[in-house]
Amino acid sequence: MTLLFRQLFLCSLVSALGLVSILPYSNSANAAVGGCPIPALSRFQRHKVVRGETLESIAQRYNLIPTTIIGMNPALQNGGIAAVGSVLQIPPYNGIVVEVPRGETWRQVAAQYKVRADSLFEVNGCQPDPRIVFVPGVNWSPNGVVTKSPLPSDAGTPNRASLSGYPLAQVATVGLAYGWQINPATGEVFFHSGVDLLAPVGTNVQAIAPGTVAFASDQGSYGKLVIINHSGGLQSRYAQLDSIKVTVGQQVKKGDLLGTVGISGKPSSTQPHLHFEVRSSSSLGWVAEDPKSYLKK
Repeated sequence: MTLLFRQLFLCSLVSALGLVSILPYSNSANAAVGGCPIPALSRFQRHKVVRGETLESIAQRYNLIPTTIIGMNPALQNGGIAAVGSVLQIPPYNGIVVEVPRGETWRQVAAQYKVRADSLFEVNGCQPDPRIVFVPGVNWSPNGVVTKSPLPSDAGTPNRASLSGYPLAQVATVGLAYGWQINPATGEVFFHSGVDLLAPVGTNVQAIAPGTVAFASDQGSYGKLVIINHSGGLQSRYAQLDSIKVTVGQQVKKGDLLGTVGISGKPSSTQPHLHFEVRSSSSLGWVAEDPKSYLKK
């Protein structure tokens, strides 16, 4: 079965049966790993077409481009006309549903479509070995060509504001760096979305820049977590804390106390540390960036 035929076949099943029924391991496919987003395949919506709507207006409503909706709904692939009363499958982002070929991994799929591997990993709920994945930013076209398309909301993305600071009073040794790593506890390869800064339990954790507290509570494998939204579409995260000293909605300045270092959640490093992340806003949600360039004392 050719790659294009497999994609059209999967989209046909999505349209006719719904996603849960086509997934071989629906329980694991619909459950995100702790600290990860809900998988894109579990976030599809259904839209019933009403009089006056067009494919273009429906796509605009969901911040998609028309070819994304065409690709998910094979009935539209002959003319692209959305009949009144028909029900369309609407994905959360621009992209396509792809079956991971036997003998290959989702990392190879990411490379084939030139998609960041960590973005594909998180969009699919951080599942270690999915057999069907949602590939973001890739779209079906009526001439049978699968191409990578710009995401519509990217065009208006503001320039990133300068973000610079350090979450601890002293520069710390890096226990585990950002990127693909081997979990020292399990030996498994995984994507580490931040950096682990070694520090004793109880060490003060401070904001690296001004912003608004968006989250301050327990969150899965993150443990006690504080998230701060900064200007310019950037976000900093402080995880595995022992205590939290701020509340949601609070405005903080650079250097303000957020909490203290701890060992809550499911730390990937064996030594006490602060798990620190920087994320940027995009059409795929908050995408992890390498914190190294933002960490300046």
